[in-house]
Amino acid sequence: MYSQPPYILILAGFLAAIAAGSAFSASLQQATQAWAKDPGASSLEDIRGLSLQLPYLGMCIGVCVSLASGIQFFGFSAKVGYALGGVLTAFMAWLVWRQLGVILSELQQGGSKALDLDSF
Repeated sequence: MYSQPPYILILAGFLAAIAAGSAFSASLQQATQAWAKDPGASSLEDIRGLSLQLPYLGMCIGVCVSLASGIQFFGFSAKVGYALGGVLTAFMAWLVWRQLGVILSELQQGGSKALDLDSF
């Protein structure tokens, strides 16, 4: 009648997103520290290259698999789950990537004081 939801894919997608997220964090920290040592060498917007895009893509794929598998848990088919999970993940990924660009631009223009939220 109904197929079992892919419980293992919920966990596997989550773990893949965590692993790619830690690689993304390490890449971003390394790139911003290199920029902080020599700000004239390159722009902070330039660090959003392949070394940052690849872990970000892995994170998004892991989230999509986990989200789609979670949707299947509620009785939807795999096709519906992955369609809905893909759209939601793509939208969230675009928003986060855009916000990262805004934050990097603010950091480049105003330094770390531009991001200080306690200055009010």
